[in-house]
Amino acid sequence: MFAIDIYGVPTYFDLNLSKRRRSSKKLNRKIVNCFPYKFLLLFFYPKLKNMIIYNVTVKVDLDIHNDWLKWMKAVHIPDVLATGFFVDNKIMRLLEEDNSDGFTYAIQYRCNNISEYIRYKEEEAPRLQKEVAVKYEGKFVAFRTLLKEV
Repeated sequence: MFAIDIYGVPTYFDLNLSKRRRSSKKLNRKIVNCFPYKFLLLFFYPKLKNMIIYNVTVKVDLDIHNDWLKWMKAVHIPDVLATGFFVDNKIMRLLEEDNSDGFTYAIQYRCNNISEYIRYKEEEAPRLQKEVAVKYEGKFVAFRTLLKEV
């Protein structure tokens, strides 16, 4: 069975697995090694290797935690993605952290290249960051980092 995964990479799923492996519901995934699919792989790969990740780490007070998380998922993150500078995002909670004074989250936005990130930072970031700062003033601490996929 052939498929194109979320990155546009042609993939082959081997459904002829032994009974033992089939029962574990794991599929053997292999990159297709034939000419038309190699062409697609070469076409999409340059977009993958230069991805930039804009990471925002936030520590949120316990008293606003639930409201903040709902608002981030329903309003803020969709607003950031609507700018068109980012292709997707992930929101994760840090597990090995002292949660007595609040929860810590890492929100990651993937961007195609550094120039799009710079445009976002100059054109859209001040407005969006101000929105959060006004809504939850003094109830969170955030710092931002920029990462490159290697």
